[in-house]
Amino acid sequence: MQGALFFYKSLCLGEGIAAPIYQDESMKLYDLSQPLNQEVYFWPYYPPFEVKYIKRKSEHGVNAQYIQTSNHIGTHLDAPRHFVTGGMTVDQIPLAWLYGPGVIVDLSDELDDLDVYTPAMIEQRVEVREGDLLVLHTGWHRYAQFGAAPDEERYILRHPGAHPDMVPWLLEKKIHIWGVDAVSTDHPMDLPIGRFLGKGMFGQCDRVRALCEAKFGDQLAVLFPEEDYQLTHNRLFPHNCMHVENMGGDIDAPELQNRRLTLGIFPWKFKGGEAAFCRAVAFVEA
Repeated sequence: MQGALFFYKSLCLGEGIAAPIYQDESMKLYDLSQPLNQEVYFWPYYPPFEVKYIKRKSEHGVNAQYIQTSNHIGTHLDAPRHFVTGGMTVDQIPLAWLYGPGVIVDLSDELDDLDVYTPAMIEQRVEVREGDLLVLHTGWHRYAQFGAAPDEERYILRHPGAHPDMVPWLLEKKIHIWGVDAVSTDHPMDLPIGRFLGKGMFGQCDRVRALCEAKFGDQLAVLFPEEDYQLTHNRLFPHNCMHVENMGGDIDAPELQNRRLTLGIFPWKFKGGEAAFCRAVAFVEA
């Protein structure tokens, strides 16, 4: 736990600032978060992240910034309140759900544009236990703004998503928090992206649907029925099964793949918040 304590303190002090804080050398920390600033892609129909200086050292003796943004950009945790009126808010999430044993599952070798991931794919790679924190490495963080191969359209419009079987499986496993290195846990065909984004204008939804028809054929309506709109949000949030989106950072480190470890998801204590920016961390014994 000393490693986690060091992490919290180093966040407050800033990267590269030396301080007489003991670090547990038996624990190595890995950042599973994406950088966030005004350049980051934002969710369709949502406002972008905006930042500006409102005080500068030369004039005011201090530097201070002001931000305006939605909660759903960068690495963030969706609380049930996002889709459930009266649902649990960020500040009400038990700390025990945010830190503990879990797994990072590498699915990147099996997922391509608009693919679906299934419980079977996960369980073929690693043991998932009841109550685990679950992180899925799809490989899609590569296409984020600060990824290795930034591609805004591929990241937003063609990311992989959850197969319908994920819903009962996550509930059976009693998982409260899971996450992906993609813009959403839901497949584009279960989102505005494949249903009405750009309808009658730029036609993004029509292009996505055409790609999915070619990929899935007759199974398209079976995999993505009308009633499964925002599937993982609508079906899981009422059961306090929530998720982190836009994970990244060190998520592809070879030593993290398909193994059990300790995970932490650290949102700010946003009273009444339906979602919050968070820092996601893997803790590995050295």
